[in-house]
Amino acid sequence: MHIIRKLSMKLIRLKSIFLLFGTIGFVLASASIIYLIEPVTFKERWFNAFYWVMTTIATVGYGDFYPTTVPGKAFAMFLYVFGIGLLSLVIGKIIDYFVEIHRKREAGLLKYQGNQHIILINWSKKAKLAAEEILSTDEDIEIVIVDDSDKHPFDHPKVFFVSGDPTSVDTLENASVHKARAAIIFSDSRIDDTSLVDGKSLLIASSIEKHAPEVHTTVEIVLEKHIQNFRHVKVNEFVLSYDAVSRLAVRAALHEGNIEIFTQLLSRQDGDDMFAIKADAAWKTYGDAFQALLLKGATLIADGSDMGINRKLNAAIPADARLYVIADKETITALRQEGR
Repeated sequence: MHIIRKLSMKLIRLKSIFLLFGTIGFVLASASIIYLIEPVTFKERWFNAFYWVMTTIATVGYGDFYPTTVPGKAFAMFLYVFGIGLLSLVIGKIIDYFVEIHRKREAGLLKYQGNQHIILINWSKKAKLAAEEILSTDEDIEIVIVDDSDKHPFDHPKVFFVSGDPTSVDTLENASVHKARAAIIFSDSRIDDTSLVDGKSLLIASSIEKHAPEVHTTVEIVLEKHIQNFRHVKVNEFVLSYDAVSRLAVRAALHEGNIEIFTQLLSRQDGDDMFAIKADAAWKTYGDAFQALLLKGATLIADGSDMGINRKLNAAIPADARLYVIADKETITALRQEGR
């Protein structure tokens, strides 16, 4: 009994990979041994012996094959004692592995392996709304949340979590920043001093610029005067923390009822929205594009940041044009199917 207990403790301490290959070897060797002992019982087929060993150690025991000789029965008893226990140990190890993977995923300790994802840095209510907006826009986009908390903050199959300091190279590597489509840095609402909030965002932006300069970076800034500091690290876009809310409130007060228009443009969950489309080779001027899109149910409003194209409809569309239209989901889906 002492020997069995000692052997069991050694098996438990074995690395999973050794235990797995050891179990496979044990099963194959057992099938060969029982086949050599009683070849007639298994109809001269080694696979039947292998099948019997598997049903025996799995405690299924269909009874279609069974040993009839004393040596065969003795070997079967050996399998009862060691084979069943060994398989149970392997199954337990497999279950433990998946439990550990789930635990590490929830704790943000796993490295994200995908690409073309969007990274959200510093979790907050605004980051949560951003995640929901991204998921409602494109169900295929995956999101990686980077935060120094120790628990996954957003339970969704397309949302992954990396725990750690977002200014750290290791943390950014775990978020696969080099393969990301974009990164959005939200201000850390847990810091009271607004200067320190923007300071942390600046440090994060600098880290991303240093290790993945090709990634499109958007930063939420609390104080407008700090924007000039961010320009030195080549941040692509800036969003003033309370600027949009203030402007929407003023528009709602001065122009009653038009807040619904801005709400639609800010969210893709309801109504019409702004979408980027590809220019058709048949369109020579903005007027050609405007009329063609209008017939499709979309309104051309801008080329990049230029919203004055309706005043130069006769102008030629440049090769590097980035056209934006306002349309509903059905219209933009139809345009996408046409290659736009």
